[in-house]
Amino acid sequence: MTNYNGWTNYATWRVNLEIFDGIDPSEMGWLKLDKWDFADALREQAKDIIEMDVREGLALDYARAFLADVNWHEIADAMRDAFADDFATDEVEA
Repeated sequence: MTNYNGWTNYATWRVNLEIFDGIDPSEMGWLKLDKWDFADALREQAKDIIEMDVREGLALDYARAFLADVNWHEIADAMRDAFADDFATDEVEA
């Protein structure tokens, strides 16, 4: 079920649009990550960007709360779909 412009919620849509739109995962060194580690890498990247812009106080608290609402796996899946030919496969071939 999607609730905001095809995404789970507003936070997921906005973070994908404002932080990750146009980013090539190969330039970030993310292509060899499995889908779980990739979602974690996206979360850390967004957190680092926020913490560079907002050092402390109420604004940082609100930014962190906003990031807590993001569906990181949905963003990771969308990026993996967009760059499917570049990502290492998660499946082990027999």
